[in-house]
Order: sequence, then structure tokens, then C-alpha cells
Amino acid sequence: MGCHGGFSLDETTRRNWFNPEKILRDAGLGSGMVFVDVGSGDGFFTMIAAQFVGKTGKIYAVDTDASAIERLKYRAVEKGFTNVKAVIAEAEETVFCEGCADFVFYSIVLHDFRDPVKVLKNAKRMLKPSGKVLDLDWKKMSMSFGPPERIRFSEEKASALIKDAGFKILSTNDVGSYHYIVVGIP
Repeated sequence: MGCHGGFSLDETTRRNWFNPEKILRDAGLGSGMVFVDVGSGDGFFTMIAAQFVGKTGKIYAVDTDASAIERLKYRAVEKGFTNVKAVIAEAEETVFCEGCADFVFYSIVLHDFRDPVKVLKNAKRMLKPSGKVLDLDWKKMSMSFGPPERIRFSEEKASALIKDAGFKILSTNDVGSYHYIVVGIP
């Protein structure tokens, strides 16, 4: 169970907010693909993506929280996922590969990075020319949970950061009552 800003990020809570399988399916994630989970925490989306890409795909995950990465690694072994590589590092300093990824994914973390544009530029380096960057994030509105409204990025702000990193915005959509997703392409 992850904790972010003093509230629960367990699987049940997240599934009440949005359907993670639908998010990844709608994005086009499938067998044999390469998925990068930036700010992965303990691997909620990492594990779901590993099911989508199968044994012929590859998953990379990065987070600064050592205990979360250890939980992620344990879960991957427990589920038999041998294609998951998880590291403890800052996203600003992490590029797993050049031009290898089909998707680089951020789940409710873009506002947490010291330099979001640098993190997004790293995504551009990792993506294949046909790849997509996905930012699932909090709507910028007052809630009794989640990060403070003042640090959340609006859809417009997230889109502007993604554009500043050299992407074109493919779509912006609501995902449940509390979140939106921005999809960018190189």
C-alpha cells in the first residue's frame, strides 16, 4: 500500500477512482511492447502493464522511494514477471534506453518532480518515434484528499509542460471524477 501526501493509494482506492486496465487498453498497450513507469511507487500500474505486455514485452520502473521499489520487485517476482526492471533513482537523471519505449507513463506524480520538463525530455529520449507519453494526473480542484490543490497541475499546465518538452498533444480526457489523462506524441 502506497501513501502519498498522507492519504491511501492502495489498489481498492485507486480502482474506485479509475479503471487502470481501461486506461492502458485505450492507450494501445499490448503484447511485446516496452512500458516505462516513471514515479512508479510500489508498482500499481507496473504490474498491470506487465500483464499487458506479456513475456515478450519489457517494463522499466523508477522511483526515489527505496521501500516502494523493493515492494515492486517483490511483487514482480511473486507474480512471475521476469521482464520488470525497477531502479531507485530520480526521474530527472533516469533514461533507461534511447528510442526503445512504446509508452512512458506518469501516474499522479508529474507535480512531484523537481524539474518536470527535464523528466518529460527524458521520456522523449526513451520513446520510439511511434511512442506515447501518458500523464494521468489530479484535476486541479479542491478535495479532502490528494496533494494540495496549489501544487496540482491543471490539464492546461500539464499539456504546456508536455509541449515544452517537444511533444504534440494527442488528447486530453477526464478519467473518473478526480483525474485526467494527457497523451502526447513525439
